Amino acid sequence: MAIDKKLVEEVLATIRPRLQADGGDIALKEIQDDGTVLVELQGACKGCPMAGLTMASQVECTLKDNVPGVTKVVNTSAAS
Repeated sequence: MAIDKKLVEEVLATIRPRLQADGGDIALKEIQDDGTVLVELQGACKGCPMAGLTMASQVECTLKDNVPGVTKVVNTSAAS
């Protein structure tokens, strides 16, 4: 099943204000065929020691709960 990119963007828009309040942001990079959503934490979130917790508790859970087909969310900025 193809994941609705517009819906992913809409859900990220609901998360974005919480990240922006701390000087960060999030950008959708790619949606893979296996249901993996690649995002990039930006600004203060990019180097934050709490980025892993943010990804697990806010971003991944929210996307999985609200977007059918999402299996995993990966922060691409963690690899840089």
